[in-house]
Amino acid sequence: MLSYQTLRPLIFKLNPESAHDFAEILCKSATKIPALLPYLSSKFCLEAPILAQEIDGMKFYNPVGLAAGFDKNATMVESLCALGFSHLELGAVTPLAQEGNEKPRLWRHTTEESLQNAMGFNNQGANPISARLDALYPFVVPLGVNIGKNKATPQEEALKDYLNLAQIFSRNTDYLSVNLSSPNTPNLRDLQNEAFVSELFSELCSIYQKPIYLKISPDLEIDAALRIADSAINAGARGIIATNTTLDYTLLSNPKEKGGISGKVLSQKSREMLRELSLHFRDKEQRVTLISVGGIMDAKEAYARIRLGAHLVQIFTALVFYGPSLVYRINLELKDLLEKDGFNHICEAVGMDL
Repeated sequence: MLSYQTLRPLIFKLNPESAHDFAEILCKSATKIPALLPYLSSKFCLEAPILAQEIDGMKFYNPVGLAAGFDKNATMVESLCALGFSHLELGAVTPLAQEGNEKPRLWRHTTEESLQNAMGFNNQGANPISARLDALYPFVVPLGVNIGKNKATPQEEALKDYLNLAQIFSRNTDYLSVNLSSPNTPNLRDLQNEAFVSELFSELCSIYQKPIYLKISPDLEIDAALRIADSAINAGARGIIATNTTLDYTLLSNPKEKGGISGKVLSQKSREMLRELSLHFRDKEQRVTLISVGGIMDAKEAYARIRLGAHLVQIFTALVFYGPSLVYRINLELKDLLEKDGFNHICEAVGMDL
């Protein structure tokens, strides 16, 4: 059988966005082939009590989820679930459909195992995406939606976009991820301030009764990040997703002039932000869920994030470079690492290196 590493040079001959479109076609086609998804699930879904957790009322049979950005329009949910993810974060979704930024807007940095994207929240809009989720929900694993404002929405009306999305997705998702940190929508990161975050989460939590998380930028100064995180938690957020992509172009040897960077070169920045958040919230009375994303390419890095306080981890770029069996391999190796270190359950390892 051909391995992904054998096929990857052929796949990488396609431009990155075309390769992603091809993957979407495969995922959509897989649902129409009898018995294929159960077969894939038998190969890629690892169920082990040591990895299972209940967090914020949701059940996760392992800690590895899909980060936002891969399945923007909720067209690949069933096939991605068969690859072993414990949860899927869809989107980013905006109220109205939008094309995103001009192409090319996605680049591989192959030797550095990283991507650079300037996509700009391209998606089909909330209503058709919500209709797809209506047909699936409730689903076998938790489904989250990453929400953002439309590019054309003025800053002073941004709040309305987020509240509209919370209302639309209140019936067919398990959690929301609030995106104020994408670098590809003009001025969006300006909304990462304490006042707006506090007002936003106070109003969101009156509309959406399930968990809501704030996804933050790795480029924030630590003190600012902690203040913003406090604002979100104090206003009702259940946790923080750290981090989005970075605009630190010094991480790449040959960066493009626009777009956020994800993948292996983001590991250190994302890990440092997680550590600071974990230390900050460690002694708080209220439990704060921390989800780590950014540069997690293997089980060793996933385990490091868990030991630094992550309750869950998410991947995206690693899937591009290592293929569909990656989730299974990470979970299998995580199980071995936990057992080797004498842990009876993954929750015992959370924060052990702080």
